[in-house]
Amino acid sequence: MKTLLIAFQFLTIIPVRSSIAINEEDIAKSSSAFVIVGIFQGILLIVTDYISGSAFHPDLVTGIILLVLVLSNGGLHLDGLADTFDAIAAKSTGNIDIDREKRLSIMKDSAIGPIGVIAIVFSLALKYLSLKNLSHFSTFTYYSSLLLMPALSKWTMVISMLYGKPSREDGLGRIFINRIGIKEIAISTLILLLLLMLLQVFFGRYTPNSQYAFYAVLFLTMYFFCRVWIVFSNRKFGGLNGDTLGAINEITEIIFLLMVLIWSRLFT
Repeated sequence: MKTLLIAFQFLTIIPVRSSIAINEEDIAKSSSAFVIVGIFQGILLIVTDYISGSAFHPDLVTGIILLVLVLSNGGLHLDGLADTFDAIAAKSTGNIDIDREKRLSIMKDSAIGPIGVIAIVFSLALKYLSLKNLSHFSTFTYYSSLLLMPALSKWTMVISMLYGKPSREDGLGRIFINRIGIKEIAISTLILLLLLMLLQVFFGRYTPNSQYAFYAVLFLTMYFFCRVWIVFSNRKFGGLNGDTLGAINEITEIIFLLMVLIWSRLFT
């Protein structure tokens, strides 16, 4: 329970209060509950769609869903996305070490540059348009996408923490990257697989025959992206940090939605 409470405290704006003292190891272990937090956010999005759908136009409902998603985590991941792309856009001096330090200093700056703003705008726009497209498919496809989008993106964060290395010696990102292990990965993966199994058990008659194949392709794609992102981050920043982990969350949500759209059009 302590692990779950820490995960909610770290990833959401829910005012979780605990009188139990926590240390860095406790914070790292909370990564095993990240997927549960994602599932909670997914359920919140479904409830938001159901409630707002009875009062507002579908176009507005999609915007409200995205607003709830952003507010539920306090814009933490979008901030990381903006800082990451601001740093990537920094002009190179030709010296690898100097460039890395320059990019890390940009990430520490609380101000958001024009490239960061563009990254946020395109992230929200792509999610909005993708969800609007998905709303025209089957009810199962739409609602399962709302549920899985934040859950799967949290899983990719945990995967990246295992294989990545910290880019700097301070910050919460370092705590996770230095301490996470196979146990946290196994628990996160099992929770996500259990969610997929439950979807098939209770809603299998509404799913296409290719659903299992889609899940397999989805896992492989997300895993491959995480490894590529780690290599890219090592080259640009010397490793991962809280901002690049937030960027992973945002980018994988977009990739997931686009994959659902492509698969749905080709195989259903």
